[in-house]
Order: sequence, then structure tokens, then C-alpha cells
Amino acid sequence: MRSRAAKPEQPTQPAGNRAAGAGPGLHPGAWWLWSLGLGTAATRTTNPLLLALLIAASAYVVATCRARTPWSHSYSAFLELALAVLLIRLVFAVALGSPVPGTHVIATLPELPLPHWAQGIRLGGKVTAESLLFAFYDGLKLATLLICVGAANALANPSRLLKSLPGALYEAGVAVVVALTFAPSLIADVQRLRAARRLRGRPDSGIRGLLQVGLPVLEGALERSVALAAAMDARGYGRTAEVTPAVRRTTAALTLGGLIGVCAGTYGLLTAEGGTYGLPLLLAGVAAALAGLRLGGRRSLRTRYRPDRWDLRAWLVTASGAAVAALLTLAADADPAALHPGVVPLVAPTLPLWPAAAVLLALLPAFIAPKEAS
Repeated sequence: MRSRAAKPEQPTQPAGNRAAGAGPGLHPGAWWLWSLGLGTAATRTTNPLLLALLIAASAYVVATCRARTPWSHSYSAFLELALAVLLIRLVFAVALGSPVPGTHVIATLPELPLPHWAQGIRLGGKVTAESLLFAFYDGLKLATLLICVGAANALANPSRLLKSLPGALYEAGVAVVVALTFAPSLIADVQRLRAARRLRGRPDSGIRGLLQVGLPVLEGALERSVALAAAMDARGYGRTAEVTPAVRRTTAALTLGGLIGVCAGTYGLLTAEGGTYGLPLLLAGVAAALAGLRLGGRRSLRTRYRPDRWDLRAWLVTASGAAVAALLTLAADADPAALHPGVVPLVAPTLPLWPAAAVLLALLPAFIAPKEAS
């Protein structure tokens, strides 16, 4: 009888890649630049309708593009943190008062007298609707910024992001990778030792249980650290290339000057007095810092295996976030009353049309970005 020839086995595609579709996922740096653009836009307005639109846009992109990965669940944690920040801001407005005058008194709390040197601060007193609304607008702006950062944490693959770091940040990237790798092991060790103590009838809580569980966990962590250090040393980690003193001095000057420029430019953008010099100083600082990082990478003997490519989709995602930030900044200068609604007198905020249309540009990644691989 003639035997059938066995068909060659087809290579199986990992489940994560099957879920992600063909091709690699988006560069993780594009997600961070997109979210930072949305966060910058959130700092330019206190209009609750525009801020709610920013939150909805980031949530839709996260729901569309994120995969089932451990870091993708961090978005809900950032939502809870944003809600906590908003509630704390309202509590502070009730307990410590607000500089915003108001005539619509909601409640009158017992006021605690303070000494002369604490002028401008009060505990208790009248709680007005104007002060609460001002605190709500202010807290919602910070909450929106946190939610935008949470979107980047949920969408960007942290290991791929660390792999994409420049050579000057190589040691810091290795430290973060080691910490991310060993953190689950520590949690597993604690759970295993507590379960073993419960099976033996010994306490696993309180100070005594904590000490008797913590010491073996610490011993195991030290043993893993020594073994990892030996393995890394055997593979040549920590070696640096020789560079001239002039390059080292130039790198330090560019990096330090760039960071100072970024801080001063950011301060200028966030204040009304620095609107003229804020953006040029910020751009100059970013350029100097990037040049310093590039020069500093000469000391790192590092190669990348299958580096992530910055393709057209990454450019489009980054451009969508930058466009939202730029258009909201222009709108804040052109029509500040629409982007910063007043609370005295009490008026309902209105939705400005073209700033709202600019925020909708943030939805572009939901249609062009692939789902991240699991």
C-alpha cells in the first residue's frame, strides 16, 4: 500500500499575534506622545464639556486598541485615581474655603478661628455654589490629565518602550526591567510562605508573622539579585565605550541646559505671563535634551534585536495628539471665555464648536492603529 506523505507542519502563530492582526503593533512612543498631547490640551481649558470630550475620546481609543495584557488593566486604576483627586479637591474647597466670592450659599459650617499669620486660610465657614463649581472645574482638569496618562500606560507595551529608549538611558531601562521582572516573584513568595505558615498552624499576620515571612522573602530576593548580577556581568552588562572629555562635557551641558529649558518653557506655557517665551523655550530645551541623550548614547555598547520601526501610523497617531494640543492652545488664546467659563455669576458652560471638533481628532488612532499584541 502506498503511504500518504505527511503534510509539512505549518508554523503556528502565537495567540497574541493572531488577536493583534497582521504586522507589528504601533510604536509605544507614539502612544505616549499622543497621550501627552491630550494632556497638554487638558491643561489649556477648564470647560467641563471639552474635558469630558477628551476623557471620552481617550476611553474610546483605549477600549478599541488595547489588548488583554497585564498593563492594559491599569486604565481603570487611573480612572479611580482621577475620581479620588476630583473628590479631594471638592473636600478641600468645602473645608478650607475658596478665594472665589459667591452669593449662593449652600451650607454654613462651623468656622475655626486661625492666628494672624494664617491669613488667607480658613477652616469651615460658608460653602457657596460658586466655590464648589470652581473647585470642580479645577479638579476635573487634573483628573483629565491623569486619565490621559493612564491611556498611555494601558496602550503602550512597557517592555517594547524600554527597548526603544536611547542608549544614554540604557542602565535605567535595565533597572526598570529587573524591577518589573522581580515584583511578581516577590508577591508569589509572600503568598507561598503565608500559605505554608497557615498549613502549619502558625500566624501569618501581625508584626510577628510579618517578620517571619519577610525575612525568607528578603533572603530569596538577595539570592536572585546576586545570581542576576553574576549572569549580567558574564554577558558584559555595564561596559562602556571610551569617549573624549569634550564629548562628556558637551553631553552634560546639553542635558542640563535642555532640562532647565523644558522646566522654564513648561512654566511659561502654564502661566499667562509666559505665553510669548514658553513655547520657544520649551522647544529649544527639548532639542538640547535630545542632542544630549544622543551624545550620551555613545558610551553605551548596545545593540537592539528587532527594533520597533516608526512607521506612518506612528506619525499619524502622534500628529493627532499634537494637533489637539495645538488647536486647543490657539482656542484658549483666541476665545478664553469659551474655554474657561466663569463661575461668577453662575452660568452654564457652552460647547465651542471648533475646539470640540479639534478634540475629535484624538479619535484617529482608533481607526488607524492596530490592536497591541498580547
